[in-house]
Amino acid sequence: MAEDNIKPAVEALLFASEKPLTIDVIRKALDNLDAPIVRAALEELKSEYESSKRGMRLAEIAGGYLMVTSAEFAPFLKKLFKERSSERLSKPALETLAIIAYKQPLTRLEIETLRNVNVDGVMKSLLDKSMIRISGRKKVPGRPFVYGTTKQFLEHFGLRSLNDLPKMEE
Repeated sequence: MAEDNIKPAVEALLFASEKPLTIDVIRKALDNLDAPIVRAALEELKSEYESSKRGMRLAEIAGGYLMVTSAEFAPFLKKLFKERSSERLSKPALETLAIIAYKQPLTRLEIETLRNVNVDGVMKSLLDKSMIRISGRKKVPGRPFVYGTTKQFLEHFGLRSLNDLPKMEE
C-alpha cells in the first residue's frame, strides 16, 4: 500500500465500523501492514481530530479505536435521534450494573444483599443485553456463579477498561 494511502485507509475503516477496531484487525484489513505503521496512523488521526474543531473524534475504547461524535455536539444529536428503548437501561439495571462493575466478581446473593431486593429479572436483562456475563464459580459450598462485566459494557459506556470507571464514593 502506498504510504500516502495508509492514513486515509485507516480512517475509512474506522468510519465504517460500528465497533471499536483493534490494531490487529486494522492491520489485517490493510494487507498485514506492520503494527507500528498502523499505530502511527492512528496517533496522527487522533491528533488531527483533537487539534481541529470537528464533530467527531477518535476514541480508544475497550482495547480498540472507534470514531465517535464530540461530546459538545450531543444536544444536536439528541434532537435528531430518539433513544432506542432496547438500549436504555432502567434505574434498577444501572444500580445492579454499577455494583457488579465496581465489586466484580460477585454472586447473585451478594448483589441482592447489597441492593436489598431480588435481582432475578434485572440480572436476566443484563445477561440478555450482554452487559454482564458469568465469569466463573465461587469456591464455597454450592459453587454459585459469579458475575462480571463484558466488553459490551465497556463499549456502551465508552470506557477503555474498568480502570476508567469514576472513583467510587464510599
